Amino acid sequence: MAYSLEQINKILQGEIIGYTNQIITAPEQLELASESEISFIGNKKYEKLWETSKACVAIVNEDISIEPGNNRAFIKVKNADLAMSQVLELFAPPAPIFNVNIHPSATIDASATIGNGTRISAGCYLGPNVVLGDNVTLYPNVTILDESTIGNNTVIWSGAVIRERCHIGTDCIIHPNATIGADGFGFRPCPERGLVKIPQIGNVIIGNWVEIGANSCVDRGKFSSTIVGDGCKIDNLVQIGHNSILGRFCIMAGNSGLAGSVTLGDGVIIGGSASIKDHTTIGSGAIVGAGSGVTGDIEPGKTVLGYPAVDARDALKQWAILKRLVRDSSK
Repeated sequence: MAYSLEQINKILQGEIIGYTNQIITAPEQLELASESEISFIGNKKYEKLWETSKACVAIVNEDISIEPGNNRAFIKVKNADLAMSQVLELFAPPAPIFNVNIHPSATIDASATIGNGTRISAGCYLGPNVVLGDNVTLYPNVTILDESTIGNNTVIWSGAVIRERCHIGTDCIIHPNATIGADGFGFRPCPERGLVKIPQIGNVIIGNWVEIGANSCVDRGKFSSTIVGDGCKIDNLVQIGHNSILGRFCIMAGNSGLAGSVTLGDGVIIGGSASIKDHTTIGSGAIVGAGSGVTGDIEPGKTVLGYPAVDARDALKQWAILKRLVRDSSK
């Protein structure tokens, strides 16, 4: 795959600054790009890297303050990050090949329903009364247990497990070894038996356009449902506890976790390795900084940092004070 500057800009509909006759063969980050590759500058602080980069073209924001240089060009757009995603789609290699739509080694219960255009790879298991919509893709060794449903165009990668009675919407991506619907972590002390397991009889409901990262877990509800709303993006190695409810378009970065019965509003962002206490509510648009520990409710739109998490401005003041105390004590 190779494209001219003009062909790529025809897709992006940006403004070309400068010119290059170099044919573009691939996208790459600024520091590693060769003379035939396209890159992007998504933030002004990275402008300094352009001088030493070999990239012939960069996608840039409208506030760019440097010139492209000889036989190099910028494509100026409103949002360089979004435009670069279009370029990545243009150069994306094809998905793994299916020689047959349903591999003969797949085990499919006679009561399962399979939609038009659905593909099922080797070693998959579909239990009783499972329903797959149209154009679903199951890569090797996916397990979908009894009475679960998968919406149209959803892709489930190798090793993922969808346990019984769970429901996944349309246009979702479930990455390798994710587990949807494992038992919630419920135990109670008992004088005679030590710890008694509390049965988890609920399920998981995942909305449309949701992405669940590799090795992440969404536990089933104890009574009703754990819910992941439309458009949520869950990174790798994330834990979502039983009966938690995520609104629409929430983001959870890697190694973060929700304890049981946490409620997130719409558009909440949870940074990497952040931990959220059980029965906590985080309002719409709130941001939890990486590594933070949330022990109480957070108002909509608020940004919190630290452990325990407090308003970001207060956290920064506290850290500055501690830094001064350490510096003064060492004198």
